[in-house]
Amino acid sequence: MNILVINAGSSSLKYQLFDMETETVLAKGLCERIGLDGHLKHTPLGNGKPVFDEDVALKDHSVAIQAVIDKLVSEEYGVVGSMAEIDAVGHRVVHGGESFNESTLITDEVLKAIEDCIPLAPLHNPANITGIKACQEVMGPDVPQIAVFDTAFHQTMPEKAFMYPIPYEYYREDKIRRYGFHGTSHRYVAARAAELIGKPAEELKLISCHMGNGSSICAVDGGKSVDTSMGFTPLAGLPMGTRCGDIDAGIMEYIMNKYDMGIGEMMTVLNKKSGMVGISERSSDFRDLIDASAEGSHKSGLALDMFCYDVAKTIGSYVVALGGVDAIIFTAGVGENSRPVRNGVCKYLSAIGADMDPEKNSACKGECDIATDDSKVRLWVIPTNEELVIARDTKAIAEK
Repeated sequence: MNILVINAGSSSLKYQLFDMETETVLAKGLCERIGLDGHLKHTPLGNGKPVFDEDVALKDHSVAIQAVIDKLVSEEYGVVGSMAEIDAVGHRVVHGGESFNESTLITDEVLKAIEDCIPLAPLHNPANITGIKACQEVMGPDVPQIAVFDTAFHQTMPEKAFMYPIPYEYYREDKIRRYGFHGTSHRYVAARAAELIGKPAEELKLISCHMGNGSSICAVDGGKSVDTSMGFTPLAGLPMGTRCGDIDAGIMEYIMNKYDMGIGEMMTVLNKKSGMVGISERSSDFRDLIDASAEGSHKSGLALDMFCYDVAKTIGSYVVALGGVDAIIFTAGVGENSRPVRNGVCKYLSAIGADMDPEKNSACKGECDIATDDSKVRLWVIPTNEELVIARDTKAIAEK
């Protein structure tokens, strides 16, 4: 079975085509600047065919989907003989609200429920819906379309973790609560950690640290999410590349009054101008901050210190929530690749019995246990694979 995985943004579309018999990627690619001038990079894998990397007119997502399929089946760049060899499509959908606690076949009713969640994810869900409708238009009704939700993994959180201490009517009437994000990533690395440790997921207490331009931490007890750092929106939790994370809400009122800002401008500050770029006044890229800090930039070093400190504090709080921890996992772009950031977090963790081996951390590539031999808590680096989670769910549902 061949599964096409789609992650649609407002002006972009990432994709991977999986052969699910072997769970290998046949091709991957990215459509950019959809609705503007358009660019497509298509990379066949394992068959010796060339990469296509050129400007292509992409007036909308339907045209982009058709361009992707054309490349997947083309004689020069293709990896399958025809569109009939694509058995199903899995779509990343950021927000499923309380309606979805697992992946699901997309019907008219499901699409309506995803549309109802647009107020909860106004930047993401409209793009996800556009990608779904584009695939339906191009591929027709016979190809199953599956929605895999970022929020679904966190629907196992107990009330005490997902409720906010504001008037209950806002939950009852408006569903304002902690939803959490990066669910497919946390789900994948938690399951993979159980395999690597050699114990059933049901017997493990894990803390997953998804650290990238967007970052969140998840407490996983027995394979289920019981708490997570992002909240009603992906703005909450840790300081991130451009997002502030948790702050005193009164700061918003103070800044808006002093600088005569509207709520839209204030939210732009919190979402686009804060976090690492706001503190460092230099960059949202952790690599730039590490280089600048090494050259003596105090603000870049401060941004890194704040991030590592907040990650460590959140890990500590989740040890309490879980009643102990067996392993801590680092994943995503920064978690997988930044040795200095892992070191900066782990220097705080000896207090909970997690001791990092500096040599293992420096040598780590791919999946690694970077804890000392006698560490009571294991420290794992596990590259995430959200696309594979989507493909697996899509295959399971399509086969039904």
